Amino acid sequence: MPSDSHDAYRPAEIAALIETAGVAKAALPLHRMATLALLAGAFIGFGAAFWCVAMAGADPGFGPHRVLGGAVFALGLILVVVGGAELFTGNALMVMAAVDRRITPGALMRNWGIVYVGNLVGAAGLALAFGLTGLLDGPMGATAAKAATAKAALPPLEAFVRGALCNALVCLAVWLSFAARTATDKILGVLWPVTAFVALGLEHSVANMFLFPAGVWAGSEAAPAGILGNLLWVSLGNVVGGAGGVALAYRFAYGAMRA
Repeated sequence: MPSDSHDAYRPAEIAALIETAGVAKAALPLHRMATLALLAGAFIGFGAAFWCVAMAGADPGFGPHRVLGGAVFALGLILVVVGGAELFTGNALMVMAAVDRRITPGALMRNWGIVYVGNLVGAAGLALAFGLTGLLDGPMGATAAKAATAKAALPPLEAFVRGALCNALVCLAVWLSFAARTATDKILGVLWPVTAFVALGLEHSVANMFLFPAGVWAGSEAAPAGILGNLLWVSLGNVVGGAGGVALAYRFAYGAMRA
């Protein structure tokens, strides 16, 4: 029996909606997919910039301000979910449609590849824009520089596992947003999982696409090899955590779903 029109969608209904969304995402024409990916990179960059302001002058290692930092960072995914954009990490859920052969592996890889590059350009472009404003010359930039240096120094295994745990929470946030029937409910569904991953110190590849160039602009000592290594291992972890930890788990829990 379908949910009442005022109730949240049930998990089995969410699975069907996400599969249908995955089919639509795979079918996007190149210009639309690339544009929406650029927007998503910028949106997550705005969340990361907001985080830099909230954390300026605070010890990022512990304390309740980490929860505040997570809450303000949620702006990025809220813009993606409510505004509409193509985010690499959230698109890990497209694996559900691929497993049910509603999209081909090639279509999945096409989406992930285009969206990843678009996210990178959007996030790095926003970092450049902030650099040109002069805002990265102050406390905001110091926070970005400190974060970039620390992230570039993470060992590969730590970066990978932090990436996997991060995207499990990000994809759960997207999953919850599909349960919602109103924009307000979508925002509330996104807020807490994103707050949690930031407060816990986990790693999001697209956020790092903003923080690394912003941090380097502000004087970070992060080495190019460390930056590239972080993006590699965090991105792989994001795929495993989102596609395996959430998408496949729900796919096998609810079987082949159809909207």
